[in-house]
Amino acid sequence: MPSRGPCFNNRSFVARSTYQPSHRSRAALWRISEFREARRRKLDVIARASLVMERSNTKVHLPSVLTIAGSDSGGGAGVQADLKTFLARGVYGASVITALTAQNSRGVTGILATPAWFVKEQLTAVFSDIRVDAIKTGMLANAEVIRTVAQTIKDAFPERSSRPAIVVDPVLIATSGDSLLASEEERAEAISVLKQDLLPLATVITPNLSEASALLGWEVSAVEHMRRAARELCEQTGCAHVVIKGGHAFESNVGAKESSSDACIDVLYTAEDAQFEAFSKPRLEDISCSHGTGCTLAAALAAELAKKRSMRLALLEAKAYVYDAMRCGVFPISRAAPHQGALNHGVGITFSSPSDKADQQ
Repeated sequence: MPSRGPCFNNRSFVARSTYQPSHRSRAALWRISEFREARRRKLDVIARASLVMERSNTKVHLPSVLTIAGSDSGGGAGVQADLKTFLARGVYGASVITALTAQNSRGVTGILATPAWFVKEQLTAVFSDIRVDAIKTGMLANAEVIRTVAQTIKDAFPERSSRPAIVVDPVLIATSGDSLLASEEERAEAISVLKQDLLPLATVITPNLSEASALLGWEVSAVEHMRRAARELCEQTGCAHVVIKGGHAFESNVGAKESSSDACIDVLYTAEDAQFEAFSKPRLEDISCSHGTGCTLAAALAAELAKKRSMRLALLEAKAYVYDAMRCGVFPISRAAPHQGALNHGVGITFSSPSDKADQQ
């Protein structure tokens, strides 16, 4: 039988449950069910990948997704996270770099924006050659870059019906809390151009609570606020869907009917039928591996939409992937902050550890 290679060594795949019996039996059983489902998905990925490797002469058709975002030198967010997510979700990834950031797991120390003319040059090169089934935008640095991205997309796809799915993640602030725009004046101009030029092109917008607050000019915190914010963003921009990410909300400021301190809720609003849907996941106690979650969710959502998934199914798959990537995070990753980890974007794809290699010798 042909070798499957070190990247898909079944011996190195060990699923270990961290669930312990507790007095909350219903919650414990639900978490175990979630774990088993995640394990099933991982085994399915391994089986498909092994089959592809064994048929080494067989070419693979993959959807293509373009990320338009900033570079994260720490590798946990931005373009680096997007491309790793595309690989894990089974799509081909292309990229346009809008900014360079000096960044690590603890914060952002410097930003160098790509000139708008060169952003256009990159976009033109991709659109003139590569089939694009979905687009994901992240950090766009400034108003000029936002305007350039929006206009180049419209030039490349004049008819709305011919445009790929467009996921706009309105990145304004890093997970660490650092601003990704130079000044308040620049931020105000960027938000104005974003709402006027880019958001109307979007299939779905994925702001977190602080980003939704900045886009609308009022504080978004509770679930009822999230519903109102999603509806207003759809009405103001004309986009088809809005996902308000509620990962930063806690019990003290989230609607009592739909959540608790144990739950993390995102709200999806669909403009066509004016329907809301809440998507809940158990809140992880250990959030040391959360850097880049927003970028990763938007990238996974774009990957699933490129496969022609419905918005609901695409969001379910994207949330499950991010949840697994946090729970099975890479830890520790920081020398200066020993309790800081990173998302495991390769969750579901196994790699041989040094101990595995020793066992094989």
